[in-house]
Amino acid sequence: MTDPADTTPPSRAQIDPELLALAQEVFDLARRGDASMLAAVLEKGVPPNLRNDKGDSLVMLASYHGHVDAVRALLERGADPDLRNDNGQTPIAGAAFKGFDTVIETLLAHGADVEGASPDGRTALMVAAMFNRTAIVDLLIAHGANPNAQDVNGVKASDAAARMGAGDAQARLKELGA
Repeated sequence: MTDPADTTPPSRAQIDPELLALAQEVFDLARRGDASMLAAVLEKGVPPNLRNDKGDSLVMLASYHGHVDAVRALLERGADPDLRNDNGQTPIAGAAFKGFDTVIETLLAHGADVEGASPDGRTALMVAAMFNRTAIVDLLIAHGANPNAQDVNGVKASDAAARMGAGDAQARLKELGA
């Protein structure tokens, strides 16, 4: 008999293989951006904050793959827009990395933290600046991102842009006084 107070997740070996296969299919729906099927499985009881073995939530997977309709469907059904994966990354930072501005707009509209900082203090703005994504730099700053925020090493978005040779983002941040 198991202790009802035990919140330790079961090992993969203890989980029914059919249930694992079903969960994998749900994660694949998020990766593919199948908004209508995601909505249907959530309405049938799949938890909106379901995570895979790397801690990636359905929102993280849909965000990282640029599927704005799937992100919206998940968020409208209670998914957490800030749920971090096992590496401490947020969906907004993943979307900034990949360059998906409409996903970022959707996350922000549903309450995502505009900074989206990882445990080392790297913000979504820093990520956007590193990869020269000036439209996303503008979007994040327009929503209140702090261009002078620093990671644990004292690096700001403009520093990150300079280190990566992201001249357009560096120039844009300078124009904004960062």
